[in-house]
Parts: sequence; structure tokens; C-alpha cells
Amino acid sequence: MKPAIAPVARQSLVVIGNGMAGMRTVEEMLKLAPELYDITVFGAEPHGNYNRILLSPLLAGEKNIDDIMLHTREWYAANGITLHAGDPVVHIDRRKRMVRSQSGREVWYDRLLLATGSKPFIVPVPGHKLAGVIGFRDIQDVDTMLEAARGGGHAVVIGGGLLGLEAANGLLRRGMQVTVVHMMDSLMNQQLDKPAALLLKSALELKGLRFLLEAHTSEIVGDTRVKAVRFKDGKEIPADLVVMAAGVRPNIELAQSAGLHCERAIVVDDTLQTYDPRVYAVGECVQHRSATFGLVAPIWDQAKVCGAHLARNGHRRYVQQATPTKLKVTGVDLYSVGDFIGGEGSEDLVLRDPRRGIYKRLVLAGNRIAGAVLYGDVQDGPWYFGLIQNRTDISAMRSRLLFGEALCAQAA
Repeated sequence: MKPAIAPVARQSLVVIGNGMAGMRTVEEMLKLAPELYDITVFGAEPHGNYNRILLSPLLAGEKNIDDIMLHTREWYAANGITLHAGDPVVHIDRRKRMVRSQSGREVWYDRLLLATGSKPFIVPVPGHKLAGVIGFRDIQDVDTMLEAARGGGHAVVIGGGLLGLEAANGLLRRGMQVTVVHMMDSLMNQQLDKPAALLLKSALELKGLRFLLEAHTSEIVGDTRVKAVRFKDGKEIPADLVVMAAGVRPNIELAQSAGLHCERAIVVDDTLQTYDPRVYAVGECVQHRSATFGLVAPIWDQAKVCGAHLARNGHRRYVQQATPTKLKVTGVDLYSVGDFIGGEGSEDLVLRDPRRGIYKRLVLAGNRIAGAVLYGDVQDGPWYFGLIQNRTDISAMRSRLLFGEALCAQAA
């Protein structure tokens, strides 16, 4: 009779952050090694994991809470994951390999995954702590906006980038008068060239949005609650709600207090490992080869690599790729990717059709596409993106390139 073999004790994986990056990494790990860890997840919000990308449609009334949930509490239970929602970790002891939560709960780890995300940048002008001044990052922010919108009134969105325009559109659809304040002279200046930005501004003005460009906020006015926004030139506009959408900052305070190496974010290598080999990090809280991340596509790639290494199947390496930008505003089609500015030696191919509201610009470097901006007709965006990623030689189809994949395929 053979002696009984003692079961191998599972290791402990603790995940700090119950958002999309952390849970996607857990999913990838579970595909490869479902029995390797006892998993404990700590989240600051009192929910399961939800799709933060869909907060804009939630605000606009196009989605409801159930539509945006990715992992219900039943999913955690079914996968043997212990979830502590609404109980964020406040301390990491790397020597003892232990985390402590806000409620005092302590859990030991063999591997630790940091997925603490980012937080909105609140412009530090006088009045920025008044009631009615918020960011746009989570369900609670959406609830605050919806409550304000029930009374109508004026909303001011500070920031004319992707997130600011989506917030402005949602508040407009909920019945508020909305003004977007932007420091630069064109909207979405990090994703669009000026002709496309002008088309976008005109389309959004037709929907009812107002814009103040090259405007510098000097003060948010009010006693206990916001009443107005004042600018450096002395102008003032009324405000019952102010939404700060002027960018985000990686949430790294916990990692810093634990002595992990941080610069602008938590520094990781190509395996998403920090300077501590037991600690990994993914998502908006990380810095990889000097870059930080705010879009979902690179974070999904990070999750696949990190999940494999946590599963001890570590042959993958994270490689940064160009990522397209799309605007989630009903009736506005916009797509940009790559280097749409160009440089010495680059060339532009441009198609303008003002009557149909179509604008396309392709930036060529040599015989390859370096970047693309599409407005009004974006169906070929993924095709252009593929040509950029694959570094395809486009010299044979250059004359037809602006007219899309179908025409280029016919002539091939």
C-alpha cells in the first residue's frame, strides 16, 4: 500500500484593487493555474468589478448598473476568491509579507498584486474642496452628477479631453446646461489635429454644449457649495456642479509608503514585476519604460503577461503598442491612433468633405503609416491600425489609401 501524499498547500495571492486591471490579471492567471493560490481581493468601492469605460454611457442613460458589472459577488465565490469590498488596504509590510486593511483585517501573502489605478487630478485652485466639485472616476461620481442633474442648472466641466467631453455629453443629455472649459486652443489636443478638433467642436455645439477655450480657472466660487467658476481674465460663469476632468494621477501612495520604487508611477519591468520580486503591479498605477497608461488595450496586454508570470508560466514579456482613441458620444464618430502630428520627412494624406462632415488624415513615414485621424467616417480605423502595427509597406496602394480597405482590396 502506497503512503498517502499530503496535499500541497496553496500559496496566498493578495490583490489590492478590485478594478478592471486587477481582475483581468486574476482571470488570466486562473486560466493557467486555477489551483495555485488562495486569492484575497481588497477593493475601495462597495461593489464587484465593473467596466469603468462604460461610466459615460451610464451617466448618459444609455446603460444601467447591471449592464456595466463585469464580476458579481457570485463570480468571486464561484472562483474561491475572498472579496473585501469597501475595505481598502492602508498598509503593506513587505518584511512580514502582510497587508492591513482599513477595518484592521490582516492577510499574509506569497505574491502581492497592486492594481490601485489612478485618481482624478483636482485643479488646486481656491474653492476646489467645495461641495459640488467632483472628479469623474467611479459610480459614486456618477450618482453625484445624476443627483445634481435632477435639479437642472449649470454644469462646468474643466478639461476638454476625452473624459471631459464624455462627461459633458452625459450631463447635457440629463438636462443640464453645460460649459466645457479647456486651457488649450483645441479640444482633445493630445488625440486630434486642429482640423478634426474644429469639426468635433462644431458638432458638439450643435448638440448644445458650450466651450471656453484657452480659459484658465482661477477660483471656484461659493460658501459651502459651488456657485460659479471664475477665470484669470475676471470672467465668471454660474455653476451648480463642477466636474474636474483635467487628467488623472497614478495612485501610488500605498506603494511609496511600502518602500517600493516609484517615479511618476510604480516602476515595473517587462514582466510587470516591481523591484520586490514578490510584488507585481498592473494598470494605471504602473510605469513601464518611462510610460504610464490610461487606455484599456495596453492594460489588457499587461494583464495577460502578469497573469502568466503569477501562474509560473512566465515566458511572456510586455511590449508597448500604439493604442487607438475613440469618443463615446452618441452621433459623433472619431478615431485616432499613432503619431498624427508627424515630423521631419513625414507626409500627410488628407481628405476633407465638409458637407458630409468627413475628415481623414494619414501621416506617412517612408512607405508606412505612422498615424491616423478619422472624423465622421471611422469604419476603416481598425484597418489603418493594423497597417501601423504590422508596419505594412503601403506604396502599392498609396493613391487609394484614403478611400479605405474595400477599394484597396479591389485594386490589389
